[in-house]
Amino acid sequence: MDKEEIIKQIEGNLVKLSEKDFGIYFFTADTKGAPAGSIANIYEHVKMLNDLGYKAYVLHEKNDYQGVETWLGSEYSNLPHVSIESNELKVGGTDIVIIPEIFANVLEQIKSLPCRKMVISQAYDYIFEMLEPGKNWADYKVRDVITTSENQKEYLKTLFNVPAIEVGITSIGIPDYFTKSEEPKKPIVNICTRDTRDTVKIFKAFYVKYPHLKWVTFRDLKGLPREKFAKELAESCVTIWIDDISGFGTVPLESMKCGVPVIGKVPNMVPNWITDKNGLWTNNVNNIVDILGNYMQAWLEDLEPSELYEEMSNTVSEYTMDNQKKSIESYFENLTNKIKEEFETSLKDLKTKDFNEETLITNLQKEKNNG
Repeated sequence: MDKEEIIKQIEGNLVKLSEKDFGIYFFTADTKGAPAGSIANIYEHVKMLNDLGYKAYVLHEKNDYQGVETWLGSEYSNLPHVSIESNELKVGGTDIVIIPEIFANVLEQIKSLPCRKMVISQAYDYIFEMLEPGKNWADYKVRDVITTSENQKEYLKTLFNVPAIEVGITSIGIPDYFTKSEEPKKPIVNICTRDTRDTVKIFKAFYVKYPHLKWVTFRDLKGLPREKFAKELAESCVTIWIDDISGFGTVPLESMKCGVPVIGKVPNMVPNWITDKNGLWTNNVNNIVDILGNYMQAWLEDLEPSELYEEMSNTVSEYTMDNQKKSIESYFENLTNKIKEEFETSLKDLKTKDFNEETLITNLQKEKNNG
């Protein structure tokens, strides 16, 4: 490729970036119809980016993925999809492929593709799941990372202290179908845990310690379609949440938006939204049963503190779908401008009369290899 061809290619890339004529591919696992909050967030990114005029796609490994229609609905299942297996992934220098933190093996598979590689990190505890010892994301030519909170951002910057990797945040939004029930609350306790043993231990210990409250129902909402999950969440009187993995945690915010207080163990990485007043928090999971017993007694006597509900409402008001869309729009607009500046710098260098053409071509090839 001679100098004029390179100039023409870069100018074409700049036009594509200006016109949003490039692909943004979010890789996701096929959950075989099982609901997952992290997958829902990826689909929300794809939907909002398409609404904003970008060409965003859900990327699967296999061609026979099941998708999300049974739990997110057709609005999301009908989003553009491509699969690696069917060779539908055709990328160039302006395209972006975004891989969840757990799939370092996929980063290895796409390392040689001539596109920009990114990571979306929603659950910091999964980072090393498939990452080879001694490796970091920069080794797979990753240059940008999206995460969901300031705490995770600082953790990632400290963990991967590599100048080549920039970490940004896109906000989470709680859908509007999470809303307060017009019916009186029922004596139902929602339990959302990562480990089924925690769920079993809590309700069995509760019935032992509080036999006079055996009529209280415990309900695990795992596996429900999102809107049904929201409806049943809103019917209950309290939600128990134990999750040390996610680093963000949407269930408590969903519960707060439904007007349902949360009893929870403070995660190892404390989410930015947790305050002393917006839930009944403990650092010891063994305290949860007694906190629940005291809460149920207060609920029965209508003695719940009004400031708890006020603080819940204040907390969740920040996490709207509109704010998430604005956050995504801002992030990808800034990313696009950054990529344009990189191409413009290369173009300026190329047009400099005394610039060594052979050196430039070598540098451009290195940039291409680095994504």
